[in-house]
Amino acid sequence: MPKFNLMSYIMPPEDKVFFTLFQDGSEICKNAAKLYAEVLETKLDPQKKEEALKLRKKGKLAYKLVLKHLNKSFITPIEREDIQYIAVQLNKINKKIVKACLNLEVYHLTNYTGEMKEQALTLVNATESMGEIIGKFKKVSDVEDMTKTNIQMKELETHGDEIHLKAMSELFSGKFDALDVIKLRDMYKEIENALDACFNVSDTILNVVLKQA
Repeated sequence: MPKFNLMSYIMPPEDKVFFTLFQDGSEICKNAAKLYAEVLETKLDPQKKEEALKLRKKGKLAYKLVLKHLNKSFITPIEREDIQYIAVQLNKINKKIVKACLNLEVYHLTNYTGEMKEQALTLVNATESMGEIIGKFKKVSDVEDMTKTNIQMKELETHGDEIHLKAMSELFSGKFDALDVIKLRDMYKEIENALDACFNVSDTILNVVLKQA
């Protein structure tokens, strides 16, 4: 299939900055996801807590940088609403993951369930796939290639839904006390929301590509 035609083809390099900023935001999300998965295999020590806080700050700064460039850009390579939406979702993913990391300490959780770890690994895969489609977005890859990546993202989201359903069933089986049910339910929900946002980014990018094809 032919490559899609973005206005970025005819725009000066500095006006392509949004694609680079998306990549930067995606990398922050991936690092946060890897940190969360690592914490679940070890513990949230002071060093990892500090790393989580730094990632939250980096994500916020990356988001603000997108808005800064958006506000001063007269012409953008894709619709302004799509740029803002992607930036919002990337910031949301990072914030959700960091919040989950920090809540391990807030909720005094030291025993991590198998579903938490499986969910975390799925999130790592999702952030990596999201990074791939953002990279293809910047390089103006063909529609078929990006569609395949988006399908992979949908499969990861579906797998995440299955994990969440399994976790909820286990959580309300009577094996946990009421306080732990509340804590774990919030933990599962934060990561589930982050997974959904990863697919939202991928799906939005594909829709932009299809509109420009």
